[in-house]
Amino acid sequence: MLPRIKTSAAIAVCCVAAGAGLVGCEDATDGDSFAAPTAGKADPGLFSGTKKIDVGGKSVNVSCSGEPAKGKPVIVLMHGGGDGLDKLAALQKTLSEKNRVCSYDRLGAGASDKPDGPQNFSSTGKVLTGLLDQIAGDGPVVLAGHSLGGLIAARYAPDHRDRVKGVVLMDTTPSTMVGDITKAIPASAKGPAAEVRAQNLAIFQGQNPEKLVITDGKVRSAGTIPVEVIKHGKPYLMAVPTYGPRLERAWSAGQRRWLALSSRSTLSTAAKSGHYIYVDQPDVAVRAIQRVTAQAAR
Repeated sequence: MLPRIKTSAAIAVCCVAAGAGLVGCEDATDGDSFAAPTAGKADPGLFSGTKKIDVGGKSVNVSCSGEPAKGKPVIVLMHGGGDGLDKLAALQKTLSEKNRVCSYDRLGAGASDKPDGPQNFSSTGKVLTGLLDQIAGDGPVVLAGHSLGGLIAARYAPDHRDRVKGVVLMDTTPSTMVGDITKAIPASAKGPAAEVRAQNLAIFQGQNPEKLVITDGKVRSAGTIPVEVIKHGKPYLMAVPTYGPRLERAWSAGQRRWLALSSRSTLSTAAKSGHYIYVDQPDVAVRAIQRVTAQAAR
């Protein structure tokens, strides 16, 4: 989820697209009024296509396709900041040839309702739980997230080991991105780099469509579930004048840190990809998600 920041250098940076949020928060104040459903889990909905479902009184836009199979995980695709489920349509179509696949617009994104106030990972996670109750029931799921979506998936998985049986992280926002960008681009920076710093810090504070307040946090373990981490191969962050190399190094280090999510984690590089790996090299994304899904089904 890259920002399309209009500067003289026409640069795009760190994990935000079109001004949406990016890095991880666990301790932000939760001003959202969302309450998780108290009723038991519903039977998984077997609809195909796109529909609005009620999750805690909010309308969430969901797309599902493919046939379910007993014991086989439902793949849940999670978009980056500033994007929506429509961006994942081609990936979902390919995966649904062999799997049950769903994607959704988070609150504040796409065609879903807007949040009532600031969100953090707790409130975002409650929405995800309410969604999974309706599309997967008690069955297993594999979360495959891009950028901010990957960050949310990685923060969610450790607390939901009963249902999250695999994770794929596609150029996921590092868990320390707030600190990374403030260290990589000092407050004394001028010009385009200063603009990048200011815009990203504003996004971290919740000035993004999802109103997600973003702070850094440690990578917690989700046990022994299969996890694949894929990082970009084209160094797009180098476009930031002066400070691009620092940002690239910080991003790469952040991808390595995600390996702590599981004792069965692997890291690979999509050599021909920028930030949108599933667009630039869809075969790489498809194979990774299929591998994790197959392992999770065992």
